[in-house]
Amino acid sequence: MSAPFTKGPSDPTVQPVPASVIEQVDAADTTLSNPKRAVVALGANLGNRLETLQGAIDALEDTPGVRVKGVSPVYETEPWGVDPDSQPSYFNAVVILKTTLPPSSLLERAHAVEEAFHRVRDERWGPRTLDVDIVAYADVVSDDPQLTLPHPRAHERAFVLAPWHDVDPDAQLPGHGPVADLLDAVTREGVAPRTDLELRLPE
Repeated sequence: MSAPFTKGPSDPTVQPVPASVIEQVDAADTTLSNPKRAVVALGANLGNRLETLQGAIDALEDTPGVRVKGVSPVYETEPWGVDPDSQPSYFNAVVILKTTLPPSSLLERAHAVEEAFHRVRDERWGPRTLDVDIVAYADVVSDDPQLTLPHPRAHERAFVLAPWHDVDPDAQLPGHGPVADLLDAVTREGVAPRTDLELRLPE
């Protein structure tokens, strides 16, 4: 999938670029003019959870204007807000993106990826094939009800903070401070690293 090619400052010497060259350039980071850093949390507790998380990472990478720059280790997490043993445990991971999409477009893409894996939003805290949550976008702080940034509960969730810290030890959560400090302040009970499992960066 090729994003529309945009030239830099107008230069009368620039000739039209052949489509084949545009596609090659689009495959490289150079197409991302002034990209923003975004942090996305993934979770799945139905079906082949590891395969689903990898599929979501690949689908994000296939999005024009998005490049996956980092993928965390996998954590296994007991479900929140439900009776023990009433649903399977979650696999969770965090990915670091560089993107030229605005937050609203990234959210649309996140929902489209969820729907591709047949996510059904019928029950709060219910089991789900796939969750794709935008945790942070650059330094944006917004209370927009459609997309609150940063994610309003990220600072208290070890299943977000632990993998995020693994993939970016110096990370900061806008408005809350260093992820390392936030992680020290929450319990890791029910959140366990799965060192036997691995997600890969897209080729």
